Amino acid sequence: MKRPPKLKLFNDPIYGFIRIPNNLIFDLIAHPYFQRLRRISQMGLSYLVYPGAHHTRFHHALGAMHLMQQAIWMLRQKDVEIDPQDAEGLLCAILLHDIGHGPFSHALENELFRGMDHEVLSLRFMEELNTVFDGRLQTGIDIFQKTHPKPFLNQLVSGQIDMDRMDYLKRDSFYTGVAEGNINSERLIAMLSVSEGNLVVDAKGIYSVEKFLMARRFMYWQVYLHKTSLAAEQLLIRIIRRARLLYQTGGLQCPSPSLSYFLNLPEAQADISGAEMKTFALLDDVDILAALKSWQQDSEPVLALLCEMILDRKLPSIKIKDTPVAPERVEKKKRQFMKATGFDAEEASHFVFSGEISNQTYSPHTQILILEKNGEVSDVARHSRHLNLESLSETQTRYYICYPKKGI
Repeated sequence: MKRPPKLKLFNDPIYGFIRIPNNLIFDLIAHPYFQRLRRISQMGLSYLVYPGAHHTRFHHALGAMHLMQQAIWMLRQKDVEIDPQDAEGLLCAILLHDIGHGPFSHALENELFRGMDHEVLSLRFMEELNTVFDGRLQTGIDIFQKTHPKPFLNQLVSGQIDMDRMDYLKRDSFYTGVAEGNINSERLIAMLSVSEGNLVVDAKGIYSVEKFLMARRFMYWQVYLHKTSLAAEQLLIRIIRRARLLYQTGGLQCPSPSLSYFLNLPEAQADISGAEMKTFALLDDVDILAALKSWQQDSEPVLALLCEMILDRKLPSIKIKDTPVAPERVEKKKRQFMKATGFDAEEASHFVFSGEISNQTYSPHTQILILEKNGEVSDVARHSRHLNLESLSETQTRYYICYPKKGI
């Protein structure tokens, strides 16, 4: 007897009601691997700058799936063939595309499972789930890996204008209150079409594309790479590195068994076992916050102070400039901090440091294709009069120095 569909609605503050289309999607959402995303912050430590930014990867995954349902419907209205298997694959791929994120998302990328970014881990989670669901995720895995023979399916999940980017820009703009990052996702989806197998945008949607690119550029430099968020995330990275050193030498207790496991891992992982996947699936923001609260009381002064700085938001000063920071300036700030605290040079390096950040708004290697009324297809750069896509295609790099404020 065919199992009746489990019809469920999520009430989302961005889109209203989000519908779960079938039993497979329902069961994927109900799986513990996916439920864990409720405890993974979408924007890392950005809530220290934008108090409303407490939304999670769970929110984002559901929102991206909702947009994918709209895109499938719209393309079918334009006589684009998307069979039920491909449609289900699209929904699985976009729903699970971020399932491999660790605690605080990008803030600790490559710090717990060193040498493995979230996309590699997402694929491993999808492969594990594919076994659980008797191979029904294989089309979604092919799309996620960009190996599906229909390119536009791959591009809907990972491209210049995909459902992932459409949701996180709109959602992050909403929760941070940064209106400049808002985009009209409905208009963009309505302008999508397919030509010669590739995803394209109708020419009359060019202004929506321009708004999308400018919103993305603004959100990266003013929100995702905000200097205060950057300083907080760099402190968190240094906490994990310090904790790992102390834990591996027997000088630290860890309140979380799953976090303890990853603190004890060697320098880099070439692969990940099924048992390690299950351990990683037990790790989320709660483990990190519990550890910070515990280590704040630790007798090791460097780790304790670093934890206190995040928990009490006593964040360091950070200066960002267009040219590299002179080593002499870093050393000067370090000597000042050493004199004020009594820390040695190695200890002071956890508090005074420099680095660089970079971003590319538009990649010419994965173009946004514009479809003219006459059927001609060309890159958006040919059509836009308001964007300097040559500038947007360049990788912009900036440099920073962090050092504690007086009184810390």
